[in-house]
Amino acid sequence: MDRILVWDWPTRVGHWLMALSFLIAYVTGESEAWRLVHAMAGGALAAIVVFRLVWGVLGSRHARFASFVRGPAAAWRYLGGLARGRATHHTGHNPAGAWAILALLGLALLTTLSGWLYYQDMGGDWLESMHEATAGIMLGVVAVHLAGVLLGSLAHGENLAAAMLTGYKRGPAAEAIARSWAWLAWLLPGFALLGAWWLSR
Repeated sequence: MDRILVWDWPTRVGHWLMALSFLIAYVTGESEAWRLVHAMAGGALAAIVVFRLVWGVLGSRHARFASFVRGPAAAWRYLGGLARGRATHHTGHNPAGAWAILALLGLALLTTLSGWLYYQDMGGDWLESMHEATAGIMLGVVAVHLAGVLLGSLAHGENLAAAMLTGYKRGPAAEAIARSWAWLAWLLPGFALLGAWWLSR
């Protein structure tokens, strides 16, 4: 296998902006003094998730959901192989990682939507409880995701976190993406700021 370009710029920038937004929102969630920052971080997170959903349909090869989302059986087979030290290498996301990504995107939408509704005084304590619960579950999925990245890196002998920075992984030359879409990635921070402004009004 060769060292090939797998992750385009929008996928990478969106990944790290999503992580940063969630981190800021989570650590400011319990402080009334940081309420506006918390709301803005949630708005940025919502905007990036919306972009990722669109990019999962229209994006480059390995960013598209159709290229990596498989049924539960495929995820269990991968995890079984991982436990036995014989995990199948995937150029893009592995089947188990795909389910973690879907869970994170869905939880992010639920968390930001419930947070925005509560921020707008459209619900009572039940909505606040839902917001806190989905954020807590999302944190748990993040922990599982990080553990999966570590185990996958060890199993396949490649740094998966670094690949999400550089865009390069090992794989057949035929599976490399042709374009990195760098110009589109420059628009993402502005889109995140727009979401931060819109949802924190």
